Amino acid sequence: MDLGIAGRKAIICASSKGLGRACAVALAQAGCEIVVNGRNSDELARTAKEIRGSTGACVHEVPGDLDDPPTRAALIAACPEADILVNNNGGPPFKAFAAIAREDILKGVESNMLTPVALAQALLPGMAARKFGRIVNITSGSVRAPIAGLDVSSGARAGLTAFLASAARAHVSDNVTINSIQPGTFDTDRIRSSLERAVAQRGILLEAARAEAEARNPARRFGDPAELGALCAFLASAKAGFITGQNILIDGGAFPGTF
Repeated sequence: MDLGIAGRKAIICASSKGLGRACAVALAQAGCEIVVNGRNSDELARTAKEIRGSTGACVHEVPGDLDDPPTRAALIAACPEADILVNNNGGPPFKAFAAIAREDILKGVESNMLTPVALAQALLPGMAARKFGRIVNITSGSVRAPIAGLDVSSGARAGLTAFLASAARAHVSDNVTINSIQPGTFDTDRIRSSLERAVAQRGILLEAARAEAEARNPARRFGDPAELGALCAFLASAKAGFITGQNILIDGGAFPGTF
């Protein structure tokens, strides 16, 4: 399918690896000029080189932590007329409820709510003026179904979802949409860290921990990041202009609800 976004410009946050990288690859394959970002400049450079080599896309690199205002300013300066913004950021580490401190909450809200809101506010007016814009927020399936230990992540990402809900309706007449993707368990560094925690706590082999986790999912596997990237590219496409304010779960059927 031609997504109708060849030549469009996209900023993909936290895209040197994992789900962000998958989104960057999918948008580059669709013909977009992309800006990628990551904290580790060497890793970011490798990712940018690989995407250029595999897609032929024009790829710009902006290293740095998204929570630092200078990094956000550099992202916007690299692509002030972005047509597409993919908000993505690392989530707070696993922590038991009783151990969560105020500082943990503030840092989580900064990373997973305030930072993406700031980028959306900076870029949305230009999108509306040009009559095309797509904002895709990568949040979490834990927004819909809480996961113990990820309370800070769930709360901050739910806040982002609610904060942008009215803007999604206000700007759809400008052909600007705002949607969220709620990933379940994907084969990324983050899930590998979770499996290693199970290994340490239970004294089992990593392969056994992975097999148990995959067996709990109705699909009997983890998600492939490329599957989420494809969904992101569709939501960012010219074909998705009538979809806005939605929170799309991609979890292999793990959430047990009907709706």
